Amino acid sequence: MNLRFASSVSMLLLSGALAVPAAPRGLRGGATPFQNDVTIKIEGDLRVIRSNGIPNHETGQFPGPGNPNTISPQKYEFHVPLHPKLADNITPMRMQPFGVAVNGVVFDPGAAEWWHGDHAWQYEPLTMAPLYLGTDASHAHVQPTGAYHYHGIPTALVHALTDDKPKMVILGWAADGFPIYNNVGHTDPKDPTSPLKTLKSSYQIKTGQRPSGPGGNYDGKFVADYEFIPNLGDLDQCNALFGVTPEYPGGIYHYVLTEQFPYIPRMYHGTPDPSFMRHPGPGAPGRPGGARDRRPDGAFHLIPPFALQSLHLTDEQRRQIQPLDDEARQRLEKILTPLQLQILKESRPPRPREEPE
Repeated sequence: MNLRFASSVSMLLLSGALAVPAAPRGLRGGATPFQNDVTIKIEGDLRVIRSNGIPNHETGQFPGPGNPNTISPQKYEFHVPLHPKLADNITPMRMQPFGVAVNGVVFDPGAAEWWHGDHAWQYEPLTMAPLYLGTDASHAHVQPTGAYHYHGIPTALVHALTDDKPKMVILGWAADGFPIYNNVGHTDPKDPTSPLKTLKSSYQIKTGQRPSGPGGNYDGKFVADYEFIPNLGDLDQCNALFGVTPEYPGGIYHYVLTEQFPYIPRMYHGTPDPSFMRHPGPGAPGRPGGARDRRPDGAFHLIPPFALQSLHLTDEQRRQIQPLDDEARQRLEKILTPLQLQILKESRPPRPREEPE
């Protein structure tokens, strides 16, 4: 356990700044020459997090099965209110990071993968992972921009902060400024002397069949397969609750990462800061990088390019698949306008080079 890291995090709300020291590198199979670099400072009424997005813990093998991308430094600068306030209305998370961890890695639960392009039926990444997305033991993987990011509980980070003991720890901040904790809390959220327990979400998979789109039984493959049931678990619709924490003994509204859907919250109870919005291009100050978890060479491939490395197709198989891809592209050219086709072309990152078989 990195004691300096854990003690620094526990003191970050009492001091004006925090430079998170790098944990021992030892990136298992990670093969990255980069070091974790993150600073957290209080500037006026804001908490400002600047980082290169490099994790301070072991990762999986990247590139690797299901994910052809290599971890590379980003240039993040996030601003969150030091004293967040609850908003009158809940704000659904868009295709952007939900928040940022204390080590400077973003919590980015969504994936730009939809059934036949229908945005009513978005695939749930952790149901697809690790076969299709190549997530590692910390429920993380890498975008085409090189951005390593979490889709669920960051196991290695939690271990570094708790040494695998039942302990409530702050993991980061949401875009609206409210803190994010691990899935441990008090039996009575308002009583710091009450026993600790594992917190669970209040979502479950719907029963019955999907009324449209892909059809079939609800099974958790899509985000829309889940429904919120008040009081089913410990948390509200935003996967959060009001309660005491080590950093806020008087209590605060805080988000929780859970082992069940939504894993990382998908809704804000406060007002998210614009610094978490996404724009095209690599990560730039105040903006995370624009490319999402999507098929690296566009959406008209019957087999996602990121899966080709794992399939080890024969030359004959490739020959038979190519006309199908061509047909899909030709149909898109008839459906989309010239402007839409140009936008699609400009928004596609380059196709990754395939490994020799």
